[in-house]
Amino acid sequence: MRIYIIGNDGITLCREPPATMAEGEVAVASKEELHAAPLSGKRLLVLWNALPGVEKRRKLGDRAALIDQLWAAIEALPDPDQLSDAKRPSKQDAVIAMLQRPEGATVDEVASAMGWQRHTVRGLFSGTLKKKLGLTVTSATEERGRVYRIVAPEQA
Repeated sequence: MRIYIIGNDGITLCREPPATMAEGEVAVASKEELHAAPLSGKRLLVLWNALPGVEKRRKLGDRAALIDQLWAAIEALPDPDQLSDAKRPSKQDAVIAMLQRPEGATVDEVASAMGWQRHTVRGLFSGTLKKKLGLTVTSATEERGRVYRIVAPEQA
């Protein structure tokens, strides 16, 4: 069950009703409870304008319509649990993917793709990839320069 705590600093999603609430906070679990909540028009406008991706308002207009729209927008927000579960791809993961390709990658290719200096790329290869992660990084001189690859463990 989704329960929303409306406080002075915005809207917080909870899975269970809180044991205690601070003064001025309101807990709602349905549109009807939001309609019945003692929220001023000014506070409703502040809540609406704080939501991401909504058209900002200056006037309250129809209170019931604003509450309906506010509830729909709140319900459409993703769960915080879902956001934390989805791991954002890191630059290190992108470099590893480049080095695992059959054609490998040069220091210059990695530096330009990541927006790094060449010495940063070399430090990643020797420090993080080889020493910390224990990956086998091989290099060979080819037409385009020294090409680095990560060798699969069974090939090492």
